[in-house]
Amino acid sequence: MREQLRDALRHHAQAVTIVTATGQDGPVGTTVSSFTSVSFEPPLVVVWIGEGASVWPVLRTAPLFAVHLLDAAQTGLADLFATKGADRFGPGTRWRQDDDGVPHLLDAPVRLRCRTARRIAVGDHVALVGEPLDIAHAEIAAPLVRHQGRYTSVA
Repeated sequence: MREQLRDALRHHAQAVTIVTATGQDGPVGTTVSSFTSVSFEPPLVVVWIGEGASVWPVLRTAPLFAVHLLDAAQTGLADLFATKGADRFGPGTRWRQDDDGVPHLLDAPVRLRCRTARRIAVGDHVALVGEPLDIAHAEIAAPLVRHQGRYTSVA
């Protein structure tokens, strides 16, 4: 059933995002395709994180995190943050820590800095619900999406 579900969901296009936070050992981040708004009143968003993800130990307790939406030209950044063991915040990544310590990817056209509102365990993932505290965005002509296991865009 797992493979059937995975094959079926490949037909569902999903926005590609990067989630970042800071732990005791520094910044962490990962590429995530399961992100959506939950509520406008109060404003809430959700990102799904696998409990086995390398970032989960930090996100399990982080009071703040950021979600970065990518544009179609940022497949390299998405791949970097999806690669296990990669130096995600190395010299090739333009970023800075905000006053609150949350890593901000400077090239991402949309960024939502969120306060963690709730963590809800469901199966092997956790719904990380965030309350946006700050939103910065530029126009995205073609957002980066994942469909059929490949990057594509919507223009």
